Amino acid sequence: MQTLITNLFKKIDWWLLASSIFLMLFGLAAIYSVALGRGLGEFDNFRKQILWLFISLSAAGAISFLDYRVFRYVGWIGYAVSIVLLILVLTPLGQVVNGARGWFDFGFMSFQPVELTKIFLIIVLADICSRYSRTLYKFWHLIFLGAIVAVPLCLVALQPDFGSAMVLFFIWLAAFILIVQKRWQIFLIFGLITASLLFAWFFVFQDYQQARIFTFINPSLDPQGRGYNVRQSIIAVGAGKLMGRGLGFGSQSQLKFIPESQTDFIFSVVAEEIGFVGVCLVLGLFSLFFFRLYRIATRAPDDLGMFIALLTAALVFSHVFINIGMCVGLLPVTGISLPLVSYGGSFLLTMMILIGINLSIARYGHRTT
Repeated sequence: MQTLITNLFKKIDWWLLASSIFLMLFGLAAIYSVALGRGLGEFDNFRKQILWLFISLSAAGAISFLDYRVFRYVGWIGYAVSIVLLILVLTPLGQVVNGARGWFDFGFMSFQPVELTKIFLIIVLADICSRYSRTLYKFWHLIFLGAIVAVPLCLVALQPDFGSAMVLFFIWLAAFILIVQKRWQIFLIFGLITASLLFAWFFVFQDYQQARIFTFINPSLDPQGRGYNVRQSIIAVGAGKLMGRGLGFGSQSQLKFIPESQTDFIFSVVAEEIGFVGVCLVLGLFSLFFFRLYRIATRAPDDLGMFIALLTAALVFSHVFINIGMCVGLLPVTGISLPLVSYGGSFLLTMMILIGINLSIARYGHRTT
């Protein structure tokens, strides 16, 4: 029995798990720091995040001991359930938060169904790519692959939550690039993307969304309105300098100049209070996280495991790229959280479930190495 337990724990990818835990600890430190300047009531978020951290770690640990291949069959059921939930959240059952009807409020907790969609979309796309990657170059197969993503993407865009819709699109784009075999298909897809963006600009985007993009290009157009968030975030990032001002001593975060400082702009809090050194540590941990997912993909015992690992990396990269990009003024503000660092229970649980699945792939991948 002792030998069995020892062998089980030896097969855990400790580097992936450690990088995830340290990123969560960075997030807890930043959430605690923000709470210091906002009164005793704000410590409720800190306590909730600790609770979600233990729940998420427990979920990841339990999932890591399952054979990841079972998710091939669970994935399609979960995908169907997530579509139903995305439809229901658009009804009066859904709660409006920050202008988007994308939450279910159960009183003691809130749940965002798009987070569930991310998990099962990755599994379903990985299943399709692993089964049919040699024939997916056929036109109708590519249409089917696109339809799998188009349904949840349109439902999320109707909330409207264009940040999450962008993430779903990025997951599909990563899957397409991984399996595409002909160069003309890449040009066709990017041509369709360009045409879709032009169509969205003239016929889909609301006035406030167009204004947000104009403000992104030039924040000084509305320095006290839509450009305020970006300007304050950039000031916070620059104010941190090398070593930062110290936890609890960032003027931008402590004096509430940065809105949504525990979620969307938590990277700005880290940059101001821990400085360039803290930023390098966070980016270094994400780099280690991506490297371990790459190693898991290359050592996976089958194509399903490889695609799950690579698409998980695509999901996390899209969140990191968009979140940091908007914090430093390189991308529009879209409400995308920083994985494992930002406050939010449903997204943290989503991330740890995916990490648990990848830990399972790593465990079974040891059989072939």
